[in-house]
Amino acid sequence: MIRFADRKDAGNKLSRALKKYAGERTIIYALPRGGVVVGFVVAQALKAPLDLVITRKIGHPQNPEYAVCAITEAGELFCNEAEKAALDPIWLARQAEQEKREARRRRKVYLGNTQPLSATDKIAIVVDDGIATGLTMRAALRSLRRERPKKLIAAIPVAPAETARALRREADEVIVLQEDENYLGAVGAYYDDFSQTSDAEVVELIKSLNH
Repeated sequence: MIRFADRKDAGNKLSRALKKYAGERTIIYALPRGGVVVGFVVAQALKAPLDLVITRKIGHPQNPEYAVCAITEAGELFCNEAEKAALDPIWLARQAEQEKREARRRRKVYLGNTQPLSATDKIAIVVDDGIATGLTMRAALRSLRRERPKKLIAAIPVAPAETARALRREADEVIVLQEDENYLGAVGAYYDDFSQTSDAEVVELIKSLNH
């Protein structure tokens, strides 16, 4: 089993799997917050610009950590349809609006007034520090697909095998370093250090790479 010392280590390992895209017209799109640390390392290694794709999960009313839907900054909702059927539509609409506002707030905090980088005709690599249900990653891939990238890639250190299979229906290529049939239940279980990434760290990483 592959383990990661921390998110930088995961970024280094992921970079090696992505090195064929160095020198191409590549953009790294990281999912905040933890994915930005991984994405920063990948962007440095590939000498590619770094941008964010901000999607927010909507947790189950009885278990907020368990994602039932994800929403993009533009308000596109992507749900586990079986779970969605059991939810109160009024509650879901309220949560969706709240999380859409939070996604937009985060873009402002992290990137100020900087315009998002267009994925059109580029190799768009979407990076996170690991995924469980994959809803936020799938929402991110769908939002970038609308921009008609030349190639759309999901690159993740760790994912359950079932989730990785679902991602392959959304992306042109999926790179998962640890695709686990016996998933340990949480991304952090694959890391020695999985401490939370702060907003300030995200801002610092983006500034240091793009300026």
